[in-house]
Amino acid sequence: MRTSPLAAALALVFAVLFGAVTASPALAHTALKSSDPEKGATVKTLDKVTLTFTESVRFPVVLVRDADGRDYQDGKSKADGPTVTQKISGALPSGKYTIAWRIVSTDGHPVEGEIPFTVKAPETSPSPSPSSAASDPASPQPATSAPAAAQTPGADASPAPATHVADESSDDGGIPGWVWIVVFGLAGVGIGVALSLRKKS
Repeated sequence: MRTSPLAAALALVFAVLFGAVTASPALAHTALKSSDPEKGATVKTLDKVTLTFTESVRFPVVLVRDADGRDYQDGKSKADGPTVTQKISGALPSGKYTIAWRIVSTDGHPVEGEIPFTVKAPETSPSPSPSSAASDPASPQPATSAPAAAQTPGADASPAPATHVADESSDDGGIPGWVWIVVFGLAGVGIGVALSLRKKS
C-alpha cells in the first residue's frame, strides 16, 4: 500500500509539533514563583527576604538596597532547594527599597531580577524631656516640704526654759506699800510734834 504525499506531510508536521511540545518544559529556565515581601508591597518591618523558585537553584545572591544605594543585607544568601533566604541587617528605616537577586538554575543558566518594595516604619512618640515636663503646667509637680527652721550651729534645738522675772514692785505675801506710806507719814508727824513741844518747854 502506497502512502500519499499529503499523508506523509501531515505525519511530519504532527511529529514536529509533538516534539516541540514535549521538549519545551525541559528547555524552560528556572523562574521566580513568589517572594516575601512581594513586588510593590508596603511593610512595617523586615527581618529577612524569602524567594521561592520553580525548581532548585544554586549560587544565590540577594542584595537589599535603598534609594541611595546603601546595602542592608546581613551575611550571605542561603539556598534550600527552590527557596532562597537572606537576612536583613538591623531595622530598615522608612523609604523605598529594591531586592536585586541572581541565581543559577539546574541547567547552569543564570537568572536574575529585581523586586521593589516600600518600608513604612511605625512612628514612635518621643519621651518628654525633664525640662519640658517641668515647664508643662498640666504635669503634676512633686510635693515640696516646708523649709526647716534655720538653726544656729551649735545651738540647742530644744526650746529654752522660760525664765521667771521677779516683779520688784510686788512682795510675795508681804505688807502692801500704802501701809508703809501711812506708817512713815504718822511717824514724821509724831517727830514734828515732839520737836515743837521740846522747843516750847
